[in-house]
Amino acid sequence: MTEAVQATDTLRAIEQRVLWLSTAIVDHANRVRPNTTGLKVGGHQASSASITSIMTALWFEHLRPEDRVSVKPHASPVLHAIEYLLGLLDDEQMTTLRAYKGLQSYPSRTKDPVPADYSTGSVGIGATAPIWGALARRYVGEQTIGRQYSLVGDAELDEGACWEAVLDPMVAGLGEIVWIVDFNRQSLDRVVPVLGADRMRALFTAAGWQVITVKYGTALEELFTRPGGAALRDRIDTMTNAEYQRLLRHTPEKLRALLPGDSQDIAALLADLDDDQLTEAFRSLGGHDHTALRQAFEAIDDTRPTVIIAYTVKGHGLPTAGHPQNHSALLTGAQFEELAARCGMSASHPWQRFEPGTAEHEVCLQAARRLQRDPVPAPQSLTVPTDLGRTPSGTATTQSALGRTLLDLNRAAPDVGARVVTVSPDVSSSTNLGGWVNKVGIWSTSEGVDWFADDAETILHWRERPTGQHIELGIAETNLVGLLGELGATWSRWGRPLLPIGVLYDPFVTRALEPWSFGIYAGGQSILVGTPSGVTLAPEGGAHQSITTPSIGIEQPGCTTWEPAFALDTEWCLLAAMSQLGRPGGSSAYLRLSTRPVDQKLAAIPTDPAARERRRRQVVAGGYPLRRTDSPEATIVTMGALVPEALEAAERLEGVGVCVDVVCLTSPDLVFRAVQARRGRGDAPTWILDALFRADVPLVTVLDGHPHTLAFLAGLTRQGAIHLGVREFGQSGDLDSVYRAHGIDTDSIITAVLDVLG
Repeated sequence: MTEAVQATDTLRAIEQRVLWLSTAIVDHANRVRPNTTGLKVGGHQASSASITSIMTALWFEHLRPEDRVSVKPHASPVLHAIEYLLGLLDDEQMTTLRAYKGLQSYPSRTKDPVPADYSTGSVGIGATAPIWGALARRYVGEQTIGRQYSLVGDAELDEGACWEAVLDPMVAGLGEIVWIVDFNRQSLDRVVPVLGADRMRALFTAAGWQVITVKYGTALEELFTRPGGAALRDRIDTMTNAEYQRLLRHTPEKLRALLPGDSQDIAALLADLDDDQLTEAFRSLGGHDHTALRQAFEAIDDTRPTVIIAYTVKGHGLPTAGHPQNHSALLTGAQFEELAARCGMSASHPWQRFEPGTAEHEVCLQAARRLQRDPVPAPQSLTVPTDLGRTPSGTATTQSALGRTLLDLNRAAPDVGARVVTVSPDVSSSTNLGGWVNKVGIWSTSEGVDWFADDAETILHWRERPTGQHIELGIAETNLVGLLGELGATWSRWGRPLLPIGVLYDPFVTRALEPWSFGIYAGGQSILVGTPSGVTLAPEGGAHQSITTPSIGIEQPGCTTWEPAFALDTEWCLLAAMSQLGRPGGSSAYLRLSTRPVDQKLAAIPTDPAARERRRRQVVAGGYPLRRTDSPEATIVTMGALVPEALEAAERLEGVGVCVDVVCLTSPDLVFRAVQARRGRGDAPTWILDALFRADVPLVTVLDGHPHTLAFLAGLTRQGAIHLGVREFGQSGDLDSVYRAHGIDTDSIITAVLDVLG
């Protein structure tokens, strides 16, 4: 026996054990572990079996410690089975799939006992994460590159997020990217109806990727060399996915009758095979053949991204193989016992590693030693200043204050400013980042030529260089927040914290929300800036108006939301958000900014240093009293762009003898947490509530967003409350007309105050 043959046989034995363990993990969770609720636990035995060969080959033969792998969500049992064979999990942990604080249903960086390289679960998002991980690794200057693998189900490629990432111009130069497509031609409900491999190859090729197809295994390739073999190849190549899947389910006798079709040459070829040989050969696809997989891995070109399209059978090695409804199917007790006998295992004692002294045990030991990584160094600490000392004057927008703050931070604290990296989906100039971009330059792996450097009419300078601090992607919000999440994880991956800030139009925050949530769930800490926001962008109309985003900010886990009204508020909130990034226990932030110019004198910034610091603390804690009277009859609570209307309403009410306070909320999120904490449902500080609200005073809340955002304040003062806001969108017009249409103008605020007072 040659060394190569012996190595392949050993891998097959390990693969068989991985198949058994991954199947047993799901079986135990569903049929053995007590379940008092009767709810289905779930798991994916067939989806795991589909990719068992590929993952066995990757972990036990090809992976290096510097490589990282994103595992398709439904293959988490395979990942846990491999971790068990590598000695990283114990028997007890194997019984906890989908249990509370046990092995996660999908691979997780933050919740699994062995942290996955990438969290997956949001289909298409986990697949693309290694692309953004590769960019983040290059940005921080990590010297050891390593390959970034994505194990992707072919149905997952239906997600637009995959193609948005593949087609971004920055990706074509990432030679460390390797996608392996588990091409089993099944989705959750059905057999995929068309032959999609040719189209898939063309799309990847057009994007500049190397495409490697692993279609047939050794047994079929050998048959193709015999008389009638060319006809057999053509027959299998041209049959539909559904026909192939159906033939998988037939007996050898029926397969002999149906596979040849009208070809006598194929019939003669099959006549020379016994039943076992025929069954094995027909299922001999490249994604289950270790010789074919080894050749594919060795052919990877590390100068450009690579996709390996590996043909597989969903449920390979299980009785459910190829069945169109096998996605969530569980083996019966009898089927599980039969699998145990075939694998030489015990159904009652399923957790067994290989015996010491065997070739398989030695390969597992070698893999464990080979894949051992150095511990991640503690992240470097950053001290973000709380106040840059400037007091804005004149009129300004909170959007313009973003770029101004970044420039001031670079001067006041260059060590902190050097950690800032901004990301934008082709909207850096329209979101007022132009000055920042001109100052720090565009990040690129190599020096670029600015062909418009000598053009006096060019305002935004596009200087590409490895030291740049702004990354510009194409118009795809999913890509933006995907990169943002990985830039926000560098502190935990390599101990190199960044302060990543992603800027996009606020109406499209909802489009970016799922992948941003994924990044937060995976440990990425970042700042998302939505600007311009609300219906304040009145002439735009249509879908360029955002309504629900203030509420989303309150509801988003792992995130603090701010909506400042003034330029200095913006600076203080941004610095506070930065101080929470790049460290254990940190969090992300969402800032909702506006393009409305506001007179900065309305902020009434105290000149006394102690009073200024008190105001700053209130701003970052959630809000501050902007107008106080001795005996208020009502309080107007507002935020963001509507502060001028609220103050004007208070002045006019005073003219008719109604005394009103005005509270400027900067973070309804933090105020809500304080309200909950006061009721014993959290541990947030509550002092800000006493600074903002007086007991027994009715409220009118008003914001450029949905009115229910601030409706939680209704019970705080034990009096009546009226909530003004925006419940519809799409209307264009001048600001006064649009505000009036939505009932958030000064007159509407005055009317609401009079109504709440009866």
